[in-house]
Amino acid sequence: MSRWGIVATIKAPAREILDFVAYHLDLGAEHLFIYLDNQNPRAQQALEAHPRVTVTRTDGDYWAALGRKKPERHQPRQTANASHAYRNATGLEWLAHIDVDEFLCPSRPVSTLLSGLPDDIQCARVRPAEALASDGIDGLDPAATYCKAWMPGGDSRIGLEKDLYPNFGGYLRGGFVSHFVGKIFIRTGLGPVDFRIHRGMIAKQEIGPRMVMDGIELCHRHISGWDAWQKILDYRMTRGSYRSELKPTRKPELGGLSLHELFTFLLAEGGETALRDFYAEVCQARPELLDKLKDNGLLRVFHLDLDSKRGKQFPDFG
Repeated sequence: MSRWGIVATIKAPAREILDFVAYHLDLGAEHLFIYLDNQNPRAQQALEAHPRVTVTRTDGDYWAALGRKKPERHQPRQTANASHAYRNATGLEWLAHIDVDEFLCPSRPVSTLLSGLPDDIQCARVRPAEALASDGIDGLDPAATYCKAWMPGGDSRIGLEKDLYPNFGGYLRGGFVSHFVGKIFIRTGLGPVDFRIHRGMIAKQEIGPRMVMDGIELCHRHISGWDAWQKILDYRMTRGSYRSELKPTRKPELGGLSLHELFTFLLAEGGETALRDFYAEVCQARPELLDKLKDNGLLRVFHLDLDSKRGKQFPDFG
């Protein structure tokens, strides 16, 4: 069986950090490399006590030791940290780079899935399943995370998107508000690997051969609810995944808009009301959407059980 690990750069409350770590330890990760992007003494203390976790506070001394100035944006900090972890991932055969709001959801043990990959595959992609918010929706299982799955390509996808999301489906590939390409595992021992957010590079060439993994999805809890989304919207518009320089997921000639363009337009034309309409149609686990997703084989329901897993791995955390 393949020994695998995870690297993540995190700026989040201590409980969320430990939920993420505990979940993947319980899933079978041999080791996690956690880079704390800000001071978090409660999380750091708990993580330092766990034998399968390496925690690094990325302060000024850390960046000085790397011989570089701390990047202003979090994306290059993430990739630098992931590349640093890769160089120190001794004893592992695979390393994945994911975020604190992402949870690997396999149908079989991850080690089994990785061991089943062809020997020449150097990079394995995990497709995303984007979580739907449950606030304001009655009758849902409170212990479940309801997700829309990745949609296969082809002409039928646009028609299906418009059926699922009548007002906004044509603008966003698969109806996804966040990334559609997923995240990757990279086989260790390949040399001077530079991790990116969604790919890996060596000498400015993308790592290959590569393939998409079957039997596993990445539950991405990108939007947990309206209030939480509003609190982070400005940041994502200026510095995060909705920033202006990012391209649309669908070509503009096919009607695609970048998220920055879409949200700017909605706010300019209809203010908060228009944004709420978008949220209700695309982001909420409304019954009619769940039914249609299920009918088309696109509904995923995951039970992450984070509280019990955190209690198991970090019993002294209050």
